[in-house]
Amino acid sequence: MKSSAPFRALLLFALIVPLTGCLFRSHKVESRRSSAELKTATQQELVAWINNEAQRIQSLNATVDIATDVGGEKKGKVTQYQEIRGYILVRKPDMLRMIGLMPIVRNRAFDMVSDGSNFKLWIPPKNKFYVGSNEVTVPSKNALENLRPKVIYDALLLYQITGPDRIAVLENGIETVTDPKTKKPVEQSNYELLLIQRGDRGWYLSRKIIFDRTDLLPNRQIIYDTNGNVATDVRYGEFKDYSGVPFPSVLRITRPQEEYDITIGLVKATINQPLTDEQFALNQPGGSQLVRLNGPNGTQAQASGNGQKER
Repeated sequence: MKSSAPFRALLLFALIVPLTGCLFRSHKVESRRSSAELKTATQQELVAWINNEAQRIQSLNATVDIATDVGGEKKGKVTQYQEIRGYILVRKPDMLRMIGLMPIVRNRAFDMVSDGSNFKLWIPPKNKFYVGSNEVTVPSKNALENLRPKVIYDALLLYQITGPDRIAVLENGIETVTDPKTKKPVEQSNYELLLIQRGDRGWYLSRKIIFDRTDLLPNRQIIYDTNGNVATDVRYGEFKDYSGVPFPSVLRITRPQEEYDITIGLVKATINQPLTDEQFALNQPGGSQLVRLNGPNGTQAQASGNGQKER
């Protein structure tokens, strides 16, 4: 009989608690999930889409608007540069040319070309002609001096996922979007394709491509360095049909380590138009100052007319 006393006490408590409103409170929980209709895809289907689009796009000829922000927590401020008109030419496997025009007068602000390994940059307002490797070995305090054509190229075009040294892994993720009905921020499921690659020091996370499940198009690509740090974060928006190929009309490229953002808006574009070698030729103008980047021991060399000096 003694052993049943605790049980009776517990039973009595369970009967009393629901009748005692002061012992509990309840509240409604609103759904924070998106009401959009979502599509589904497998890992194999997403990889196939990337590989197919990578094969379909062989060249790009675009008129663009270019906006640049420089700065962040490290600098303690952000400087926004005026948007300028420009042109971008891309030809696989590695060729890129990017031209920026001065506002109003439309003279060239810069002209940059790359063959995948090396690049040339002509800045008429400074009368300087830069040449160097696509890899930054000695970072400059001026963030934009660390810009290389490869950053633009990698943001514009997705690489194929092929070969024994590349592995794709699918993750079901969550992102915050604006609900189409309520116009409030809500959570929405997405697909995150993680690309693992074998490097000189072993396997590492090289890229993450995030797909919007309302249309199964990529809206973001994150590129990592071999140490696992985010090197480039690209957001894609407003896909349009260019020559029968879906392509984003807005790209926002963020480089968190150097603290600069470049937003590229396509005004008009043609995909897979033949581009000649001459369209990627950039020679040093006479009388300009030559600056060699990534020289011996990480130095920069300047040459102007009759002489050359290290700095």
